[in-house]
Amino acid sequence: MALLNKKDSKLILDPLADNNPITIQVLGICSALAITAELKASVVMALSVLFVLSVGNVVISLLRNIIPSKIRIIVQLVVVAALVIIVDQVLKAFAYELSKTLSVFVGLIITNCIIMGRFEAFALGNGPKKAFFDGIGNALGYGIILVIVGFFRELLGSGTLFGFKVLGDPVTKTGLYSLGYENNGFMIIPPAALIVVGIIIWVQRSRNRALIEEA
Repeated sequence: MALLNKKDSKLILDPLADNNPITIQVLGICSALAITAELKASVVMALSVLFVLSVGNVVISLLRNIIPSKIRIIVQLVVVAALVIIVDQVLKAFAYELSKTLSVFVGLIITNCIIMGRFEAFALGNGPKKAFFDGIGNALGYGIILVIVGFFRELLGSGTLFGFKVLGDPVTKTGLYSLGYENNGFMIIPPAALIVVGIIIWVQRSRNRALIEEA
């Protein structure tokens, strides 16, 4: 028996492309602008959201029948805040320098509209299994965009990936720098992320015309 049926697969695969939370639903743009100047930070943020959203969706789903509707938002905030604290403590224990860079932004996962949106729109109305797959799918869709944006911003802005020089040394003029290449400083400032996301949206809609909204 297959591990995932067609509906479960759809919950995971749809947010990766045709229902991506960033490029289609236009949610979570703030973190895409703020932390994608380095690929490492992008990957860590993506993994953090993957943990918070998948586990959080399951917790909210398990509690859905006992949460009073009037305080459901408060309960959701408590759940996501607890999970974010776990992420923050793990980062401080195993990646302290990176945790200092991401400290403010990890905290802002609490108010990430993708997470609160999935809690409200899906986890409260579905069982734990479906909620888990929905959380995985949406977190991966979010993470893929962060990694793509981080890849191009760090590569073109700093000539590095994960801090390693991949285009050569700009000081001693080795690699591409020996041919006259220069890092594009614009790529390491937040507006560049918006441009990269815009290009991804354009490519996505060019490949699938059905995603183009009617005027």
